[in-house]
Amino acid sequence: MSRPPRHHALDRSLERSTVGALVPIITLVPVWLLALVVFWLPLRPFWTIPFWMFALIHLAGVVVMFVRPLQAVLVMRMLGARRADADQARRLEPAWRSVAQQLGIPPRRYALAVLPSEELNAFACGGSLLVVTAYAIEALPRDEMTGVLAHELAHHLGLHTVALTIRQWMSLPIFLLAEVGFFLQNVATAATNSFVSHSSALSAVGRLISSILFGFSWIFLSGLILSNRIANRAGRASEFEADRRAVAMGFGRELATALRRVEYEAQRGDRSSTPQTLREGLQQTHPSARSRVQRIEALRRQAAQQQRSMR
Repeated sequence: MSRPPRHHALDRSLERSTVGALVPIITLVPVWLLALVVFWLPLRPFWTIPFWMFALIHLAGVVVMFVRPLQAVLVMRMLGARRADADQARRLEPAWRSVAQQLGIPPRRYALAVLPSEELNAFACGGSLLVVTAYAIEALPRDEMTGVLAHELAHHLGLHTVALTIRQWMSLPIFLLAEVGFFLQNVATAATNSFVSHSSALSAVGRLISSILFGFSWIFLSGLILSNRIANRAGRASEFEADRRAVAMGFGRELATALRRVEYEAQRGDRSSTPQTLREGLQQTHPSARSRVQRIEALRRQAAQQQRSMR
């Protein structure tokens, strides 16, 4: 029995946004190295290893983020995701099987995960994870879910998740030190206000310690902020490229319908697609649903014209 021909949209390729996603990694390197120094120095008396080797060992550890059996143990826990329960699987898996069957790929090649969230969202990460929010599973009909899953599969095929996963791995020690610094700053502030407020000298020392800890935390956090801002540009470009590939797979109509629902949900909830705060701006890697729908429809019309001209 002959195998079905491979769909051209399934070819893995290094796309322009993937190359651009290397820039935020480069900007993160100085702060990442500084964070590793903080972890390496206490280990020196017990583990005689040069710093460059310590850094290489940590960087090489990102491999575990791409090993399929370890994704459920490590990546899903880092994200706060989990496997679908019975009811979610009944909604999610048929849509994924439809995508896999149409494209001729084994369904088990990629792993599905659910993120407990009230947002209508999905994303790809690691080596083969397709993550969908719990609300998206409830809100999206099966045909729209096929479009969403095809789009997330396109991120893997475009190698968009490689740079993202490396950056997430490098961010771990940075984020940990920033969190520890802010925690200690809060402890120092509380202790100053509670125990030494009667002494102006001791209060001044306490405030100095608190300020030092605050500055320590922001050194690391500022590196993450800069990297995230640069990554947002590559993230928006990768969304358009994944949409283009999803259209080539034959799921353009389903994806456009799902994006219209996203736009409707945002309007119904009185939520603007424009970020209102710094935190929202850092997290907004997706272009507006409206602009994506316009591009998808243009690609669909172009594909239809090409088909008519070939007849």
